[in-house]
Amino acid sequence: MKDKRNTILAGQLIDYSTKLQKGETLYLEIKGKETLELGKEIIRLATEKGATTFWYYSDESLIRQFLKGAEDDQFKRMAELHLDIMKKTDAYIGLRGSDNAFDLADIDNKQINKMTELFIKPVHLERRVKHTRWVVLRYPNNAMAQLAETSQEAFEDFYYQVCCADYAKMSKAEDKLKALMDATDKVHIKAPETDLTFSIKDIPAVKCDGERNIPDGEVYTAPVRNSINGTITYNTPSLYQGTLYTGISFTFKDGKIINVTADSNVDKINKILDTDEGARYIGEFAIGVNPFIREPMRDTLFDEKIAGSFHFTPGQCYDEAPNGNQSSIHWDLVLIQRSDYGGGEIWFDDKLIRKDGVFTDDELEQAFSAENLKGKDI
Repeated sequence: MKDKRNTILAGQLIDYSTKLQKGETLYLEIKGKETLELGKEIIRLATEKGATTFWYYSDESLIRQFLKGAEDDQFKRMAELHLDIMKKTDAYIGLRGSDNAFDLADIDNKQINKMTELFIKPVHLERRVKHTRWVVLRYPNNAMAQLAETSQEAFEDFYYQVCCADYAKMSKAEDKLKALMDATDKVHIKAPETDLTFSIKDIPAVKCDGERNIPDGEVYTAPVRNSINGTITYNTPSLYQGTLYTGISFTFKDGKIINVTADSNVDKINKILDTDEGARYIGEFAIGVNPFIREPMRDTLFDEKIAGSFHFTPGQCYDEAPNGNQSSIHWDLVLIQRSDYGGGEIWFDDKLIRKDGVFTDDELEQAFSAENLKGKDI
C-alpha cells in the first residue's frame, strides 16, 4: 500500500534538496527492496517535472559477491561505467535501505579499501560530490528499526518526522552558529574521559541543512591539522565497514592519533587508521543540532546530527572546509554531551558556548528547538 509520506518526502528531495529542473538528468541509486516505494515516487515526480532519471538497484548482499573476488581492473572498469553516467548527471539521490547492515562484516578489509580507492573515490568523492546537486538518505526498513532497538512502526513515525522537518528554517537557525564558528580560533572540549584542545582558525564553517543529507542538522569545519592535543572518548556506537565499534578513545599529539583504546576490535581500528597517513589525523569537527534526533541508532547519517552532540572525524577533510588532510577514509565518530549521556562543555576562545548539550545563548538554543523546526503534518 502506498504511503503518502513517501510522496511528501520525494517532493522534498526533488524540490528542496536537489532542486531538480525540467530537462535535467537525475541519477537515482536504490539499495534494498523496501526502498523501492520511495524510489517509484521519486521517478514519478521527476518525470512529471520533465527530468530524465537513470536508476539502478543494489544492496550489500549483491555488492559482497563482487567484493569477495574482484581485482583492480574490475573495480576500475566498474568505476569507468558509472563515471561516464555520473558525468552526464545534474543531480543524484542515494536511497539506502539494505536488509542486513552487517553483510560486509566478513569481507577482507583490503577489498573494501580497493572499493573505496578505485570506485567510490573517482565516481562519488571526486565527481558526484563536486559536480552534482546530491542528497543521500536511509529508508526506515525493519533492519534499521532493529539497529535503533524499536518497532518498525514506531521507527517509521520517527523517521518521517525527522526527514520532513522544516529545513529552510533550520538553514536560517544555522547562520548564527556558522558565524560563531567562523570567528573562533581556540576550541576546548570537556566530557567524561575527554579533554581536547585544537584550533579552527581561518577554516570555514559550513551549514548542513537538508541539501546533502536527509536527515540533516549540523555545522561543520575542520581543526588546524597539527593543532589537536588531548584525549577524546566517544560514547556513541559506530557501525563502520560492517563492524560495530563501541567505547573508542583516541589520544592526540600535535594532531596525530598516537594511541587507541576501545571496548573491542582495537586491532581493526588500528588497521583502519593505518590505511594511509591522513587516516590518523582529523578531517572534520561538526556540531549536531537536529532536535528530533536524540538517541543513537548505529547509523552515522542520523547519529552525527543528534541534538547536543558533536563529531570528530579521522580522515579526509571536505573541500569546503579544507585543512589539508587527505585520506581514503572519513569516519564520523560521535560524542553526545547532554546530561543524560554524562554531560560536557564546548568552549570557543575561553567562552563557554554549550554546556550539557544546551547552547548558552538562549536565542541560538531556541532557534534549534523542535517547536521551531517542525515540518509539515504527516
